[in-house]
Amino acid sequence: IKFICLTLLLVSGITDSRSEQYKVVGPADPVFAVAGEDVILPCSVKPNISVVDMRVEWFRPGLKDSLVHLYEDHEDRNTDQIQSYRGRTKLIHQELQRGNASLKLSSVRVSDEGRYKCFIQSKSWYDDTTVNVRVEAVGRPPVITVDGFDHSGGLHLQCESEGWYPEPDLEWLDSEEISLSSETTEKHRNTDRFSVKHTIIVYERDSKIHCSVKLRHHMLETLIITSKRSFNSRRGAKYEGSTSQAQSWARASHPLRNRLGNESCLLRRRGPPLPS
Repeated sequence: IKFICLTLLLVSGITDSRSEQYKVVGPADPVFAVAGEDVILPCSVKPNISVVDMRVEWFRPGLKDSLVHLYEDHEDRNTDQIQSYRGRTKLIHQELQRGNASLKLSSVRVSDEGRYKCFIQSKSWYDDTTVNVRVEAVGRPPVITVDGFDHSGGLHLQCESEGWYPEPDLEWLDSEEISLSSETTEKHRNTDRFSVKHTIIVYERDSKIHCSVKLRHHMLETLIITSKRSFNSRRGAKYEGSTSQAQSWARASHPLRNRLGNESCLLRRRGPPLPS
């Protein structure tokens, strides 16, 4: 009888342990975030069992002080949280009942880029998943400046923009959106942001020249229409667009235009249409 009871206890223990096994899952692809905005780092358990009574820990692997957010014993415990994350992390406690331990990260910073671990532990089981975060910071709209002339009558145009992350691509395009080669190229990094500056020489009058600065998911573009007046302009004349930021790659149907005499400068945004 003792043998039977012991066997039943062992079988019961194994059954309980297996019933509590779960897999922690996250996104297969990197999560893209925009500096200054909020982002959700997905993490959940499969099957969708409650994690209310479990330990949920978000941390940055490889860092000395690694804690991003800790939930334990039914409450958040962030005494040892990395200083830069104070007041910017949140677990939705109602979602824990559904097995959802996703982390909301507010006011994203460039320094938030990197790998995150979502670790979930019960009394008899644990598992984790990795979430890769990529951050993009949209800089200022590009400014086109008349930077002088050469002996053959070419107009020197300089385009510059700052405040981007990661390092953006700057490209000059003609009216048919064919890429133009730059005469000079400068790139600088200040702390966690990049600035770019390119110069080209234009010989055609009455032509449209675009300066485009872009990241993977964002782009800002300024247009200058060269004319007889622009070839007679004083050195240092500047043409720039609005400070409107791009959201995605779709063309806006209402570009912002700023008329400057006989020339015009246009900032086109890639993103949803601007309000009428």
